[in-house]
Amino acid sequence: MTYRQRLSLIAFIDSAIVLTAIFFSSFLVNADLHVITIPVVIYSVTLLLGHHLFSYLYKLYKKSWEYASIGELLIIFKVITFTIIMTAAVQLIISQNIYFRLLATTWMLHMLLIGGSRFTWRMFRDLYMKKDDNKKRTLIIGAGSAGAMIARQLLNNHHAELLPVAFIDDDVKKHHLDILGIPVFGGVEHIETTVKELSIENVVIAIPSLSKKELNVIFQECAKTKVKTQILPMIEDLATGKVSVNQFRDVQVEDLLGRDPVELNMDSISDYVTNKVVLVTGAGGSIGSEICRQLAKFNPATLILLGHGENSIYTIEIELKDLYKNTAIEFITEIADLQDEMKMAAVMSTYHPHVVYHAAAHKHVPLMERNPEEAVKNNVIGTMNAAKAASQNDVESFVMISTDKAVNPTSVMGSTKRIAEMIIQYMDQTSKTKFVAVRFGNVLGSRGSVIPRFKKQIEMGGPVTVTHPDMIRYFMTIPEASRLVIQAGAFARGGEIFVLDMGEPVKIVDLAKNLIKLSGNTVEDIGIEFTGIRPGEKLFEELFKDNEVEEQHVYPKIYIGKTTNISIEEIETVISTYPILDREKLREELLAIANHNVATKKLVSMSV
Repeated sequence: MTYRQRLSLIAFIDSAIVLTAIFFSSFLVNADLHVITIPVVIYSVTLLLGHHLFSYLYKLYKKSWEYASIGELLIIFKVITFTIIMTAAVQLIISQNIYFRLLATTWMLHMLLIGGSRFTWRMFRDLYMKKDDNKKRTLIIGAGSAGAMIARQLLNNHHAELLPVAFIDDDVKKHHLDILGIPVFGGVEHIETTVKELSIENVVIAIPSLSKKELNVIFQECAKTKVKTQILPMIEDLATGKVSVNQFRDVQVEDLLGRDPVELNMDSISDYVTNKVVLVTGAGGSIGSEICRQLAKFNPATLILLGHGENSIYTIEIELKDLYKNTAIEFITEIADLQDEMKMAAVMSTYHPHVVYHAAAHKHVPLMERNPEEAVKNNVIGTMNAAKAASQNDVESFVMISTDKAVNPTSVMGSTKRIAEMIIQYMDQTSKTKFVAVRFGNVLGSRGSVIPRFKKQIEMGGPVTVTHPDMIRYFMTIPEASRLVIQAGAFARGGEIFVLDMGEPVKIVDLAKNLIKLSGNTVEDIGIEFTGIRPGEKLFEELFKDNEVEEQHVYPKIYIGKTTNISIEEIETVISTYPILDREKLREELLAIANHNVATKKLVSMSV
């Protein structure tokens, strides 16, 4: 049915209802207007015209009654009330009298018939035109506005795969009530029993204000049921129209971090990045590529993507050019090795970047234990080459990405990253460029992180391998880590090591269990196998040493380190002698320097 046909049909039905209401009311009240006279015709025409006039003004005929609610009922009330008032005014003018009983009865019949016609059609459509045979019986967790909105959408969408049959909500005032005809069975503790009693096939979590800890509690209850659990899309995605309300997403491990993501002040970055030349080393990596994505939002004049792997650099280049093809951002790629001092100097002198984000590094702990010389080449010498080239070409700010493994390091990777921090701090003492480092924990989903490995093991049927049942780590998401790095650059005064307060650490075995449950399996089916701590690993990581950071935040959840004395000559010595040292001796030297267990010849006071 076209819009014109629909409009004509509704207008015709409403006209019949209005005339029926006025004449039937006249008989009910036994008024003098029970026969057709000129005043009766005038009042009827007035009522009819008034109804259509106010229906047009309040757009009554444009409402979709499949989704009718209190708002539509209020519009009907306004249309009918103003129509009656208009008719009363005409009566007063013509007859010098207002038939209050007649108008009151007409108003009630008008409301009953107009409202009833709309909601009767909706009830008929909902009860007799729905085909629910193939729909999955769904439990909605959260009986608030979001949950009700989801239920309404699913009930009215005949193509939806889900059929809401029950709510769960911790608000005791809602327990045993019906919302949209759907009962609220109880609180979170009733999830398992409700799923069993009602043969639930799908669970949807619909509480936008839910904290990470609360979500974790709910998910653990849902995991007991072995039923697929999904979650409401992000509110910003709903608001922008990127997804619809019934496009639920699976719960992800990032949702179960146990803390809310740190929100950084992106506005302070605009002046720092917009219309500037920015260079990112390691731009093809997990963190480096996300830094590029975040930076591009601020419209730098030029974004230089530097990396050693041509495939990864090509991938991020194509992605950014497609996303920002309608902007003036110039994307430049440079395939370069950090160990090539001349190439790094040439890149810096060619483009003269205002800001450098140094994300390139070797980060695999066991691999670097077996290849310490490669860790020195990339993490130490590579950082020194990039830092010197930046200093010589008057780069404004140089931000290096570090790791929590640089604190009290027990591995080659951690030691070389700590030494890279020392180089950055030393360079800040001798250069006009502001050199800073950013230190954070493990990044969920990055290359080499446990998440991709766990997922592959689950896909293969298990078991999932965990090194030790007590091993814990700090975790954050890739976007969060990247924003922290960018934010640090905006805060940089020179020489700082910024440390993110990452909340409570997470047990790796708990992370594995959650991933298994998220995949729709059970821990018993997949299994978890403990393989033992690998060389260089610690049971727990630290973000900073005792008394190492200032008590006050430079920004919510971001700390700055205090000063300590560091040897630069020992660093230069290990750089010049590493090729002739055997691997075990080189490892000992690196750990000694990083942990300050050396007889220093030259000490420089630096932050952290």
